[in-house]
Amino acid sequence: MKVFPRTRQRGFTLVEIMMALAIFGLVLAAIYASWTLIIKSAQLGLTASARIQRERIALATIEEALGCVRSFQSDVRHYGFVADNDNDGMLSFVAQLPESFPRGGRFGDFDVRRVTFSIEDTAGFGSELVLRQNAILMDLDEDERNHPLVLARDVDKLAFEFWDERKADWVDERNATNQLPKLIKLTLEFVRNDSRSPGAGFAKREKVSRLIQLPSG
Repeated sequence: MKVFPRTRQRGFTLVEIMMALAIFGLVLAAIYASWTLIIKSAQLGLTASARIQRERIALATIEEALGCVRSFQSDVRHYGFVADNDNDGMLSFVAQLPESFPRGGRFGDFDVRRVTFSIEDTAGFGSELVLRQNAILMDLDEDERNHPLVLARDVDKLAFEFWDERKADWVDERNATNQLPKLIKLTLEFVRNDSRSPGAGFAKREKVSRLIQLPSG
């Protein structure tokens, strides 16, 4: 009768188990880092897309209002066209606005309104491009004065240039408030939020310009 020797089964040593756990931990760390990077990239992409869309809406709102501008030379007090490049920029004029214009529902049948675009500093939000409206011959109400519509954030400058036919060139000053300019070059200057953080270096600025032709009447 033959007796076969038992084969001795070898187990894992403590060092091998620790090395396996270490490798597994490195793999998990790499997966977590990749997933975190994907989430941050997606968030940055969504934020950038939302910012660009808001900037487009701000420009489109100003352009739409200018396309509806109205003038009455005999009543400069109520129909004056004011474009000021000082103090970060301000634009104010009277327009006959459609129902779809922002906040149009607040004014009911008063479609002829003065619209005022300006730059204001808001605590915690930086510089903002805001819009205020009031029906012609009426003053701003308290809510519109204290809570204007924010069109875009991080807007550092609202600037204008006007085409001067006599000089055949652009000018940045215009004193005739009872006449409408025929062509306006509108420029918005944006300052990015990330450039304001400590240690970020110089502020990153971006200028967006639009040529707008006003109605002749």
